[in-house]
Amino acid sequence: MNAFVQKGISAHLIPMNPDFISKEGLDTFFDVDTLLISLPPRLTKNEPGFYVKQIKAVIQEINQSRIRDIIFISSTGIYPELNRIVVENDVKTPEESESPEMVAAENLLTALRPDRNVTILRLGGLLGYNRIPGKYVQGKKDMTTGSIPVNYIHRDDAVGIITTIFENGIVNETFNIVSPIHTTRLEVYETSCAQFGWEAPTFIEPIEKPDFKVISGEKLDKHYKYDFKFPDPLQFYYSLEDVGA
Repeated sequence: MNAFVQKGISAHLIPMNPDFISKEGLDTFFDVDTLLISLPPRLTKNEPGFYVKQIKAVIQEINQSRIRDIIFISSTGIYPELNRIVVENDVKTPEESESPEMVAAENLLTALRPDRNVTILRLGGLLGYNRIPGKYVQGKKDMTTGSIPVNYIHRDDAVGIITTIFENGIVNETFNIVSPIHTTRLEVYETSCAQFGWEAPTFIEPIEKPDFKVISGEKLDKHYKYDFKFPDPLQFYYSLEDVGA
């Protein structure tokens, strides 16, 4: 929180478990016109329903506030492996999703329409700076997913897209946020390992071709013209020291 304060940002630490533990500071925190909700679901660490309860607690405060514009950060992890290009309408209900609880959270927020403008952003795998794909697989043997296309987004582009939406107006839509180039995991892992001198993983051809998905970002492009800084995951900027400003 001190990092925010040092940059002149009014910061509030408001714990949730899953409801707000204390009401202290909520009036000030929600006294805004626009709200960005980026609340990691931690679905594997919390009991079922925990995340939905958190979102309901946030919505309760929204309903008592003057907030009119909302951006909610979701994930392309909600899509099942359909072995094709997938678009936003492929998942609209929890039953269609690989992450039912996250889609339930999305739907709770979109139910605030039309009284409020709610944009849902489904982000791809977030990389850049010290989030380096090769770091997590260095030295691994006989991986079988080398041919799978990636659905990544560089952190700078994620921030750039969110800023663009703020500047041009929040709309009642759901958008996938991914880099337009979908190279393979093998290429991404080998390239990032080589950049830092790590042992690259090895790959074998599986007996059955692994399932995959290619996330389409065309809908965003039709609404907001955004020029990607890092359209190609093979050219993402990484740094072991610099985690970004």
